[in-house]
Amino acid sequence: MADYKDKYEMVIGLEVHAQLKTNTKIFASDGCEFGHKPNSQTSAVTLGLPGVLPVLNKHCVDMAILTGLALNSNIAKKCKFDRKQYFYPDLPKGYQISQYDEPICQGGWVEISNKKIGITRAHLEEDAGKLVHAGSSGIYGSSYSLVDLNRAGTPLLEIVSEPDMRSSQEAREYVENLRNILRYINVCDGNLEEGSMRADCNISIRHFGQKEFGTRAEIKNINSFKALVRAIEYEFIRQAEIVEEGGEVVQETRLWDDNLGATSSMRGKEDAHDYRYFPEPDLMPLEVSAEWIEKIKSQMPELPAQKLERYKSIGLSEYDASVLVNQMEMALYYDELLKSGVDPKTASNFLMGEVAAYLKEEKISINDSKLTVSNFAKLLELLKKGTISNNIAKSLIIDILKTGEDADSLVEKKGLSVISDESSILPIVQKIIQSNPEQVAAYKGGKDKLFGFFVGQAMKETKGRANPQMLNKLIKQELDK
Repeated sequence: MADYKDKYEMVIGLEVHAQLKTNTKIFASDGCEFGHKPNSQTSAVTLGLPGVLPVLNKHCVDMAILTGLALNSNIAKKCKFDRKQYFYPDLPKGYQISQYDEPICQGGWVEISNKKIGITRAHLEEDAGKLVHAGSSGIYGSSYSLVDLNRAGTPLLEIVSEPDMRSSQEAREYVENLRNILRYINVCDGNLEEGSMRADCNISIRHFGQKEFGTRAEIKNINSFKALVRAIEYEFIRQAEIVEEGGEVVQETRLWDDNLGATSSMRGKEDAHDYRYFPEPDLMPLEVSAEWIEKIKSQMPELPAQKLERYKSIGLSEYDASVLVNQMEMALYYDELLKSGVDPKTASNFLMGEVAAYLKEEKISINDSKLTVSNFAKLLELLKKGTISNNIAKSLIIDILKTGEDADSLVEKKGLSVISDESSILPIVQKIIQSNPEQVAAYKGGKDKLFGFFVGQAMKETKGRANPQMLNKLIKQELDK
């Protein structure tokens, strides 16, 4: 299969639907927590029964304003809600309450490694329900579908980017950075697998140097970063092959099948007029005062980009800082650890080394482990004082992750404190030198690397407890006699 990347340029824009972390739905009082029994979180308002009226959840507006500020957007002083007309079995009202021409957030950007990706808009809307396909009818797939309306009415913030991305990797980095922002400001948990964050991808191709955009296809059903990259790469080649064969790409919505690694046509792409938007008659226009915006702005936590710069300013490398920032729970834990006065680099080394390996193996987060911030700080203080060696600290931190046992007690119980008494180490060094005359002769004959042999033997004899600096000094002293 040809690559075509030397001939055609990708043009990518993304529509990200972020489910807001509220206890109730955007226009109704029923809950919206994931994982409940089907159709157990519905109400007359969610179902759109005759006579019911929607009531806007103010917390959703707060979150939309906070997100807009984090994305460098302009917050509209006045916006409204609209009815978007379409029929699906999982949309019982026959319309969705959304925002069309007057969204709450306009403009802005998300920065990736090599440029800024523009934000067109971010608007509030309600989610539809979910169709569960079941049964089997041979080659035709499912024989019937069931409807779960728990998700109907769940608050969404749809964030629409400009078509500024030119590769699948740029698209992935954009979504990763956007997800980080949404998680740090605590408006969305960013769980792609549970559907609380979904990305629809608009992709077209054009010849290099061409100014006009090609005809785009919208890809739905993408639920992981890996799937996003695969779907874009597949769709780029599909469109390029159509053009190469003299055909025309049609505007349509396509579904990504992760098992097949391919997209398939779902429906012709509707335009705005197909949805017959009109202002929602049951909701007043929303006015956002300057005081409201300032109040939300004062609640803004440290954003990922700011945290990255702060970590670099205290001595972490770009790589180390990025790894920590991209793991929010680990970064927040690290911030608490820094308050104890620990050495930033030593702490990050342990977190990204032994701690991260253990958490990955156990498939848990740092918050689910038994390693408290105060106990970790104690361990690092013992290391700083020279009470324990680095190797012993690495061993002990695994024990603490598993048991939560106090660092001081663990060192005392296991007798692991560093031996720094010269009178205790010297006899061990002398014994090793006397027991290895051939190695001593070779070392004195110019084989300097054998120095490590004597250090290793002494560490073995002391079970790793000898003070490294003192040990090196005494070995050199005895070998130079």
